[in-house]
Amino acid sequence: MALQLKQQIHDREGLKNLLNDMAERICADDFHFQNLAMIGIMRTGAPIADYLAKRISEVKGVDVPVAYMDITLYRDDMIDSAFEPFSRQTEIPFAVKNREIILVDDVLFTGRTVRAALTSIVAQGRPKLVRLAVVVDRGHRELPIRADYVGMTLSTSRREGVRVRINAPDQETGIYLYEESAT
Repeated sequence: MALQLKQQIHDREGLKNLLNDMAERICADDFHFQNLAMIGIMRTGAPIADYLAKRISEVKGVDVPVAYMDITLYRDDMIDSAFEPFSRQTEIPFAVKNREIILVDDVLFTGRTVRAALTSIVAQGRPKLVRLAVVVDRGHRELPIRADYVGMTLSTSRREGVRVRINAPDQETGIYLYEESAT
């Protein structure tokens, strides 16, 4: 089954507004901002984490370090897989232990990607806390995971998909809804 574009939910400006609102809510929260760091789940969580960290740094006047995480090796759907997954190396250029971390992804769906990311983070040390920021929460959770910062909630069916495009060379920046097609 292929995914076919159903509609554009937000354009570049709409996505920017959602991200700015998320950054404002993070800035209003009770963090020790000198101890805050962002980890973006690759691929789309990475540029979103960069954007949020930049906005928070501008408002709070502190450097917010950012790391990017490839969770491929921690996915539970790879356990019984017969093939070797391609994995990019995760490099976290700061100590995770006792750090206040915001984990960033584009879309929250079943919760399995977030579970894998949490496992990867804890394997590198015990953070003081981890909060989750996502641009779109589309429901259909399979695990008891919720986001602390959500750009928007979008009701979808399981036959639909949501993509956030940011600085993608092949498509205009925005939020897109797709649906399965028989072709």
